[in-house]
Amino acid sequence: MNPINLQPVPRQWLESSPLAPFSDRYLEHLSRGRYAPRTARVYLCCVAHFASWISAKRLGFDSINEAARARFIREHLPACDCPYPARRLPHELRAAITHLLAMLRAEGAIPQAVSVFGAVHGKELSAFQAYMRDAGGLASNTQRQRARIVCRFLDEHFGNRKIVVANLDPISVRRFVLGDDRGWSAGTIRVVGGAIGCYLRFRQMMGDDISRLLAAIPRAAHWRLAGLPDVLSSAQIDTLLASFDQNFPSCRRAYAMVRCLTDLGLRCSEVVQLRLDNIDWRQGTICIDRTKGRQSDVLPLPAETGRAIAAYLQHERPVTANRAVFVRHVAPFDLPIQKGVVVRAVVDAYRRCGWSHTNVHMLRHSIASRMLALAYL
Repeated sequence: MNPINLQPVPRQWLESSPLAPFSDRYLEHLSRGRYAPRTARVYLCCVAHFASWISAKRLGFDSINEAARARFIREHLPACDCPYPARRLPHELRAAITHLLAMLRAEGAIPQAVSVFGAVHGKELSAFQAYMRDAGGLASNTQRQRARIVCRFLDEHFGNRKIVVANLDPISVRRFVLGDDRGWSAGTIRVVGGAIGCYLRFRQMMGDDISRLLAAIPRAAHWRLAGLPDVLSSAQIDTLLASFDQNFPSCRRAYAMVRCLTDLGLRCSEVVQLRLDNIDWRQGTICIDRTKGRQSDVLPLPAETGRAIAAYLQHERPVTANRAVFVRHVAPFDLPIQKGVVVRAVVDAYRRCGWSHTNVHMLRHSIASRMLALAYL
């Protein structure tokens, strides 16, 4: 990336701060993500503003982290009287500083990020996640969800003290799962109870006697088939797919992703995990690495789905070394998309059809409904 000329004020902020030696490497970091020069200039101006605040607060490198970023945006921006051209948009500053932290950690200039669970129970929760992954084969999303619930449980019951499961009593476990006065639904109680039960079984494996605690976990009523899930008819799915016959940004990627949902019944998380190596074009098959458990399935690749993916690969997918089928179309490039991109593609299609639906999983229910109908023909 060519050198970026900052205006005198932000240039002075940056050059007089501890971040001065890293400005060129910051621009190289953005260049590797293929950010446009204009965006790189905006982000460098944001970093200069942050650097001025760092200097004023006399923060050392060991204090430059996500907490400092949050404090800068929360405390400094509302009262900011820094002269023009200080950048003040929170989303720009948050993105620019996030890149700065990543670059500084890659350079070894600041400590690595601490565990999302903190220092108090981080080791315990990391071991619990390993148990869920290795012994339970749980999907990563389920692992994270249960770890967050257990983190809150441990904070409420032990605080900064050592975890001693023998000190837990059945009544407190029951109250936590029921949510006290929080008005949790039966579904939430099932999720929380499942997480706490999983944690207690982990502690049982570690040698703790948890039989009384397990028995205290309430079982919320769950009437199967009390309400059938919403589905789309075949005609509605045709209308949905026809809505992609328009010219809008990343339309081929959106269409190919939605065909994966409607034709193969994939989850959004399974769509984003598709890799080029999963598709056997000669045999007409696609290998799906299931997010629920550790299984892989080889499915026939429907012709229309294959054509949609091929059109995206040939005409819209950016040049990249990444082996993911669906990749980012904006900087930072060379990265796979996130689940939210699939969700937005479906919800935008609903809007084009004039529908108020927001449930993406309804497409998976729809293909299951069609398969059942065919089975009874």
